[in-house]
Amino acid sequence: MTKMFKIALPDGSVKEMPEGSTPADVAAAIGPGLAKAALAARVNGEIRDITRPFESDVQLSLITTRDEAEALELVRHDYAHVLAEAVQNLYPGTQITFGPATDDGFYYDFAPTPEHGPFTEEELPAIESEMRRIIGANKALIREVWTREQVRDFFVKQGEAFKAEWVMELPEGETITMYRTGNGDEAWIDLCRGPHLASTGKLDPNAFKLTRVSGAYWRGDPKNPMLSRIYGTAWLNKKQLDAYLIRLEEAGRRDHRKIGAEMDLFHLQGEAHGSVFWHPKGWIIWRALEAYMRRRLDAAGYNEIKTPQLIDSKLWVLSGHWGKFRENMFVVPDEVPGTEEGKPVITGDAELMALKPMNCPAHIQVFKQGITSYRELPLRLAEFGCCHRNEPHGALHGIMRVRQFTQDDAHIFCTHEQLVEETKRFCALLDSIYRDLGFADYQVKLATRPEQRIGTDEEWDRAEADLETALKETGLDYVILPGEGAFYGPKLEFHLQDAIGRTWQCGTLQLDPQMPQRLDATYVGADGEKHNPLMLHRAILGTFERFIGILIEHYAGKFPLWLAPIQAVVATIVSDADSYAQEVAAKLAEAGIRVETDLRNEKINYKVREHSLAKVPLLLVVGKREAEEGTVALRRLGSDEHQKMMSLDDAVAMIAEGAVPPDLKP
Repeated sequence: MTKMFKIALPDGSVKEMPEGSTPADVAAAIGPGLAKAALAARVNGEIRDITRPFESDVQLSLITTRDEAEALELVRHDYAHVLAEAVQNLYPGTQITFGPATDDGFYYDFAPTPEHGPFTEEELPAIESEMRRIIGANKALIREVWTREQVRDFFVKQGEAFKAEWVMELPEGETITMYRTGNGDEAWIDLCRGPHLASTGKLDPNAFKLTRVSGAYWRGDPKNPMLSRIYGTAWLNKKQLDAYLIRLEEAGRRDHRKIGAEMDLFHLQGEAHGSVFWHPKGWIIWRALEAYMRRRLDAAGYNEIKTPQLIDSKLWVLSGHWGKFRENMFVVPDEVPGTEEGKPVITGDAELMALKPMNCPAHIQVFKQGITSYRELPLRLAEFGCCHRNEPHGALHGIMRVRQFTQDDAHIFCTHEQLVEETKRFCALLDSIYRDLGFADYQVKLATRPEQRIGTDEEWDRAEADLETALKETGLDYVILPGEGAFYGPKLEFHLQDAIGRTWQCGTLQLDPQMPQRLDATYVGADGEKHNPLMLHRAILGTFERFIGILIEHYAGKFPLWLAPIQAVVATIVSDADSYAQEVAAKLAEAGIRVETDLRNEKINYKVREHSLAKVPLLLVVGKREAEEGTVALRRLGSDEHQKMMSLDDAVAMIAEGAVPPDLKP
């Protein structure tokens, strides 16, 4: 008698299916439309191939293109495999390594033959054509379970040294799967955990594009061979791809490095790799943003402090960072006893110091100096703290990812009873600041306990419940990120969306009951006993460098008037108006406006074009008539209005009102 399995569906119904049946069979039993649309299956919460047979009674849901996040990851994974097959078809002897899905596509790393050398972007069109041929062939993707030895022997025979090396490092007893693309002797086979779509024909041949080629070391180690990494972008359909390419083109126009150079805001150079040289105009933006944040924090009850940058390694050992973060810290000896041939000699007895990569242990030291009673809590300590992290060269990106950065950091010390209210206060503050800065659209994510963590399950239960309660009381929508919390506690992530739809994770609130215990921070409770406070690590901007980079790209350099480095330029039509232009500029400066004059002997159209490219928000044009009448011709950056004639006093009043930061407006 055939064994039957009970398949529970999301609508509560149960289908009985014979042993050997698959999720694809269930989809077909429900209807031909679902059978065609289904891409993969979630079986007891695990995403699997739609053609993988059931092994027992299960909970089943089918994944279609409506489940966009899961569907995108699946198709991007498959495009990577099709890329690898296409490359090996076109360039025999090329070795394959690995190729994961990414946030906007996929990549695959290859070891080209010595005769061929590294791949180039000129070869991408031919590879794309071969990928489309493979997709059009609608080859089945078949999952097979092999032993480690079988996999190693297969790859050794194929001359695939990298795969043969990798598979022998997998844990003994782990299920190892190979995927066969197509049937017969010409099938292409690769080592992969899966899952995959049922066939290559499930991919849209017009929904991907190979984008670039770069170098990458095998396993990320510079001591290992250099590979060729081919990147691509992939989507569910051509419409999504076209929208992405338009967005990518717009992102190129908004690149903060390009605009930063055009506006003379900052520069980067090799002698200070990973640090920013801020120019006067860029530093004006920084100072305006910092002053705004300082006012907001002062009003919200924060106490600003300043802590050392160079701290003894003993504190980092106690805090736990020395064991978990040591490779990312810049470490220096406390004392250099002598030199040898002009080079420092460090003895084994030298004490080690480290430039701080974060502020939290230092803030606990301030807390420990004076807090004695629960009546003094909550305590909110804020610092615009300069930190250093030894990021890999390849990870650095303009001012978005640097080695020296300044956080808008703060730590809230509170009791369990105060946690929900403090979380709500923080969410309200963040919401208001994001809206002031032009980011009304953002998403909140609650990251819960990871597998590797410290603390008891009871502590985690309470911490997660408290954060979720606070979120519900704020009325903010949120999603759960299972297993994405910090090792010491759950956290909230705030992902803002910019003008062209990109998301950036900036704000965070991390609940930490552990570090106050490790560093012996205590207060006396109402019961007369000593207790460890809870510690909330929180940031809104994240870092000033990265957030200014985001602002540059969000506004494409056309900052709100209060943030613009130069808010107005007074430009003359004729030299007879020079003295009047200086008078106009003086009145604007007196009203607190950042203003410059342009008295050059150039045509006014040339001046207008130049200051428009420099993203100056307001241009006040004056000539002989304006000087006689006490007026200005006002032009706004990006406005369809050609110009507006105004009296000087009205123009000054209007500009001064517009230049007020959002938090100071009546």
